[in-house]
Amino acid sequence: MSTTNLEGWRGAFQDFTRDHGYEPLRVEGRLPEDLSGTLLRVGPVVFGVGGRPYEHWFDGDGGVLAVRFGGGQAQGAARRIETPSIRADREAGRLGHSLYGSTVPWWRRLTGKVLGKNAANTSVMAWNGRFYALYEAGVPTELSTEDLRTLAETDLGVIVHHFSAHPHRVPERHASYNFGMRYGRTTLLDLYALPDGAAARYLGAVPLPGATMIHDFIATPRHLVFFVSPLRLNIPRMLLGLGAFAENLEWKAALGTQVLVVPIDDLSRPLWFETEPFFAWHFGNAFERGEELVVDYVRHLDFGTHRWLQQVGRGGATTDTGGVLHRATLNLQTRTFRSEERSTRACEFPRVAPAARTQEHRHLYVSAYTGAGALRGPHDAVGRVDMHTGQETLFNLGPAGQYVSEPVFTPRAHATRDDDGYVLTQVYDAPSRLTHVAVLDARAPDAPPLARVWFEHAFPLTFHGDFVPTA
Repeated sequence: MSTTNLEGWRGAFQDFTRDHGYEPLRVEGRLPEDLSGTLLRVGPVVFGVGGRPYEHWFDGDGGVLAVRFGGGQAQGAARRIETPSIRADREAGRLGHSLYGSTVPWWRRLTGKVLGKNAANTSVMAWNGRFYALYEAGVPTELSTEDLRTLAETDLGVIVHHFSAHPHRVPERHASYNFGMRYGRTTLLDLYALPDGAAARYLGAVPLPGATMIHDFIATPRHLVFFVSPLRLNIPRMLLGLGAFAENLEWKAALGTQVLVVPIDDLSRPLWFETEPFFAWHFGNAFERGEELVVDYVRHLDFGTHRWLQQVGRGGATTDTGGVLHRATLNLQTRTFRSEERSTRACEFPRVAPAARTQEHRHLYVSAYTGAGALRGPHDAVGRVDMHTGQETLFNLGPAGQYVSEPVFTPRAHATRDDDGYVLTQVYDAPSRLTHVAVLDARAPDAPPLARVWFEHAFPLTFHGDFVPTA
């Protein structure tokens, strides 16, 4: 990538300081009349404390961006999230908690136990009329639905330790499901149900074969599916306070990757599959086909993207990112696992239409790249992949210098197909150094955006989000 392009996208990693509630946004183009609801996005927005930069993109203090659509107009809000640990470090003017890639100096740890920091920087959950910012090494942080102000951390009345940033909805059960990692003599996978209109429930725990890291999972109507990679946490070093969490993760390829299938109605009977080593950050969807589970995910050869993510967040990567879209088929009777590449283009953040969750789908939407020369920076394209034919199509985002976040699909009124709707993506426009949300026609990726709604400021690239339709 050229120096000019590197300079351009670096603007998406500047500390955000202009907190504000909902205010009118400038609309370029024409917003669809049936686009009605709120797009919520969460990601790291402050990249250091006390003059010391964090060591990894995953360490940044969280922030939330929102756009309310309705009546052909848009209003936007943006705020930094204020968890107690974020506020304590900022007031102290130094890092006093441990993070994924950053930790306090060893000599400061001699004075006492160092607690983890809830950065609230990974994803958002809209559940039972409330908004929560999520971070997998903490508990949810509730945000005001009126103006996004931070309300409080919460354990939802059931969380044992941590709560992942990747809950998944199972429409057939009128509930979402999530997990948390709990390290100890035996590493446990705590499982949770989030029913519509009812209180959260703790389902129980499943023991894991080692102290690993699991970022995401996927659900079908009857099963929860986890890919347990050969990452292992060096527990003795962690107990001695030597290095941050990420520095103590070791890739042990000889162990291979294990696939865990948990029956939702009977956690005591998990199924295990063994296969070659690979790593998966994110899943797109899964569905059941007789005795088979079909899972779409982005597959990485190893854990090398950890280093890429660290370097991008600090100004520029020296290696390419290489995850590609795969479809895995798990046969529950024969205990066999096979995985096939469905796209050759490097991508991440796969999503499907909400109505397609846990169902066989045709189209999947991803953050992607315009070409090989862009692989050392943030995603600069949004793609649509036809899972029946393998056809890949990039959306027309306009002029060069558009850096995108995860695409979110929302259907048109009365939609019957999983490409009958709009794809929303947060964009950092390098030429203007401003942020907008692009509204794309999912059926016409070659056409320019239907509309762009512009903030009067930049907002750092976010990781995950969701669209909450107007009730």
